[in-house]
Amino acid sequence: MYEAQGPAWHKSSRQAGVVPIGLRNVDTESSWSKSGYRGWVQGYRLVMQSLVWPAPVPLFAAWRPNNQNEAVIAATALAEDHLVVTAVLLGDETFGGADFIQQYAAAGGWALTPKQLPVKYHTWKCDLYAHRKETIELLFHRVIQASGLKACQVKGLGRNGAFVLASVWLYQILFLVNYRHGRPVAEIKDLIDDARWRIST
Repeated sequence: MYEAQGPAWHKSSRQAGVVPIGLRNVDTESSWSKSGYRGWVQGYRLVMQSLVWPAPVPLFAAWRPNNQNEAVIAATALAEDHLVVTAVLLGDETFGGADFIQQYAAAGGWALTPKQLPVKYHTWKCDLYAHRKETIELLFHRVIQASGLKACQVKGLGRNGAFVLASVWLYQILFLVNYRHGRPVAEIKDLIDDARWRIST
């Protein structure tokens, strides 16, 4: 989740469609959602699918309102043939509903989420799923670090989406450049920093 610019516009005022007097520079297109590790965030949501092996790289990205369900976003992308169907998709609990599991299976893949893990015993499924947290959290951090884009820079869904999706696209391009030249694929920020030094200000 990317935090919106401006002050918090609370639920009761939003539902009434009223921006309180004195509350200025509110991003009225933003919305609220709760994260397990960040709490409530007013802003927007990046949903990203990444490769796990041989190295983390974005395969799909969608920029949406913060209050949209991730599994619904992914299911819509899958139906529109935008989501990459891999042999295994490691998703968080949101993706564990029967509808998405069945939809992904019908497309030719297998979705594994905490809801499909055994409750009492540690199995190979648990070991496989452990790669998800290691991979996606690391990749989100690298994408954010490479572009220095931790929060929304402007107001509005479309404008902020242009910044964030461009940062994902830039990461993909530089990953490919590194791969083709036999360089460490994750050294993205260094390439961007080098390019900045070459640009006269």
